[in-house]
Amino acid sequence: MTRYPFRQVDVFPGSVLGGNPVAVVLDAEGLDEGAMRRLARWTNLSETTFVLPPTGDADYRLRIFTPAEELPFAGHPTLGSAHAWAEHTGSTAEALVQECAAGRIDLRRREGGWALAAPPLVRGGPASDGEAAVAAGALRIPRDAVLDAEWVDNGPGWLAVRLDSAAAVLALEPDLAAMPFPIGVVGRHADDGPADHEVRAFVPGLGVPEDPVTGSLNAGIATWFFRTGLAAGSYTVRQGTALGADGRVLASDDGSSAWIAGATRTVVAGEVDL
Repeated sequence: MTRYPFRQVDVFPGSVLGGNPVAVVLDAEGLDEGAMRRLARWTNLSETTFVLPPTGDADYRLRIFTPAEELPFAGHPTLGSAHAWAEHTGSTAEALVQECAAGRIDLRRREGGWALAAPPLVRGGPASDGEAAVAAGALRIPRDAVLDAEWVDNGPGWLAVRLDSAAAVLALEPDLAAMPFPIGVVGRHADDGPADHEVRAFVPGLGVPEDPVTGSLNAGIATWFFRTGLAAGSYTVRQGTALGADGRVLASDDGSSAWIAGATRTVVAGEVDL
């Protein structure tokens, strides 16, 4: 057994313990993949990450595991791991570069947290009528309730569905067994609402029935919205409401990339014995 530095970080919290926790194992060089998978299953969080030396000119390399499998990229683990790495190393850098299976991810500090540049989509563009119908069926809503269905896959496999309101998003009672791919759902709040949009994320195939707050999905939706004019400049998202969480995400467009930002806070710090 070897002891490794460990952090559990709350990411995107809109209030104390309101976000999505990620378990981060630091200085994880030498830890084999089997042990990584076992810890990810054991923590039973949406993701557990392992921070390793980079192979190229990045600050560190990250491996990301759900309870069921490894992901090439995920958003809240990226922000939480940047927070944990900077805290662990004492880095005061304003910008970092993460290496992961999806490539290089640019990060920068923001007040109270971090922001990431959305990676390129692995698959984008409108879903077919058949794919949209499958998504509607899995969400248990009529096909004509789907305003748009767009592939926004930056690694986990996201299909995003746009509904006519935040209330419609919150009312969903999906059939998780009928989901052949991860489905994210977005709907707009009224002008006096708690955020501009409400988002939910369903990922049963990766061992996460519903994710509290999801950086990769929000990065994909932001890439879609800014590209097509569904949003301009910046907007806010609330996520996790249906689970009792209180997630807050800021999406912004700098003209070349969509950025996803949120608060990050260490809740647990110590060592893990593996």
